[in-house]
Amino acid sequence: GKDTKSAASKQESPHGKVLRNLVEKRDRSFHIGGDIQPKRDLSRFVRWPKYIRLQRQKTVLLQRLKVPPSINQFRLTLDKQTTTQVMALLNKYQQEDRRMKKQRLRKRAEERAAGKPDAPTKKDLTVISGVNHVTSLVTQKKTSLVVIAHDVDPIEIVLFLPALCRRMGVPYCIVKGKSNLGRICKRKTCAVVCLPEVRPEDKSSLNKIVEAVKSNFNDRFDEIRRQWGGGVLGNKSQARISKVEKANARELQQKMK
Repeated sequence: GKDTKSAASKQESPHGKVLRNLVEKRDRSFHIGGDIQPKRDLSRFVRWPKYIRLQRQKTVLLQRLKVPPSINQFRLTLDKQTTTQVMALLNKYQQEDRRMKKQRLRKRAEERAAGKPDAPTKKDLTVISGVNHVTSLVTQKKTSLVVIAHDVDPIEIVLFLPALCRRMGVPYCIVKGKSNLGRICKRKTCAVVCLPEVRPEDKSSLNKIVEAVKSNFNDRFDEIRRQWGGGVLGNKSQARISKVEKANARELQQKMK
């Protein structure tokens, strides 16, 4: 029994070599026309489109350069939990799009055709969008909450709004994503929205949000306007500085001895 097993394991290959196993091991060759190359992560070698390169360069520049407080405040956005509450409230007061308007006018026309008296539909409570409209409402103190997007480009469009809101005593907050605000206004993007009034059933949730927003933004305005941003060095620069500091510390220890 043992001899037959050893004879089966040690078979001769067509090349005349004695095989230990049935399958002969062959080294792979990755030359031209040889074996298929293994899969590698080539994202570092990709020639990315220009707009992606510009985005990344801008992000790195904003980290490296010193950013003044008036611009840096747009990095200090509302926390995730409160943002979810704000968006849930704003979604209840979405602006009317073309399809909704068409349905409303068609219903009104059908009622007129049925012989009923033509009564204009009551204006529904919705969010107000647009920098000019929001600014005029803030100056008149006719809004209960202002929501500003953090990634408006150019940032000068909304740069003055936090200071104006604080001066007028209007609660404001900065949230991530102009596209999120755009979804509420039935557009691609939106720089700023405000909520003038809410229905009685939503007043308690609005009061909670206003309280959280005031503690995060309005009450901390003096602290925020002194807080500079940027000035973060790259990995190579940090490594070089730490190397020099270690060398200096070593020299100091030797002198102390």
